[in-house]
Amino acid sequence: MNIDRYLHRIRYEGARTPTIATLRALHRQHLLTVPFENLDIHLGRPIAIDEDAFVRKVVEERRGGFCYELNGAFGALLRALGYNVANLSARASSADGSFGSEFDHLTLLVTIDGERWIADVGFGDSFLEPLRLDDRFDQNDPAGTFRIEQRDVDLVVCRSKTDAWSDEYLFTLGEHPLEDFAGMCRYHQTSPQSHFTRKRICSMATPDGRITLSDLRLITTTRGERVERELASEDEWRAVLRAEFAISLADGR
Repeated sequence: MNIDRYLHRIRYEGARTPTIATLRALHRQHLLTVPFENLDIHLGRPIAIDEDAFVRKVVEERRGGFCYELNGAFGALLRALGYNVANLSARASSADGSFGSEFDHLTLLVTIDGERWIADVGFGDSFLEPLRLDDRFDQNDPAGTFRIEQRDVDLVVCRSKTDAWSDEYLFTLGEHPLEDFAGMCRYHQTSPQSHFTRKRICSMATPDGRITLSDLRLITTTRGERVERELASEDEWRAVLRAEFAISLADGR
């Protein structure tokens, strides 16, 4: 782990002491600089559960990734900085109110001076700063209001949307090695039922909203105002990918 290069990649110049203030700043910077994207899946490039590969993709190749890659790389950075980090299995919520399979999503548990925090830079549009795990009250975040609910033996991250609450994902507190996520990582790359195989996505938080490429649709949200535009061609798609996300695909596709 080259900490200096990783911090340069996310444009972070602050303190490195493993405190909650540092964690908040790192978490936010990661989401503002490293996109959530599934482009390799649509390029036919296999993604293996490999921490070194995740870090190399984010730092050296200046790419993004999906949850296993982004939280895998971020977890490696946090450990190198002296944080106590555990990989947790999570299950994303579906439109019908059900949750996905075990290991559907990877999230991180970070313990600092006895306090436990959920950190997650790999879920796309979600909280910008870590959530306090043992707080059952509403938690205000730059991206909105969140809370963690206890449901039997499980915990659920919820988000307030238009005067109602929606589930983001369910998780448990058992620690897992990265290898436990290999099966679902493969599933999300290959199954027609996986939303990652259905369309290309590249999305990143901005200081006042979010910018997303969903196939040929460019979606920009600024202070709650959403604007959509259909791109004219693959050439324009590649140009937006370069201009907005600093991604140039090596094979030109």
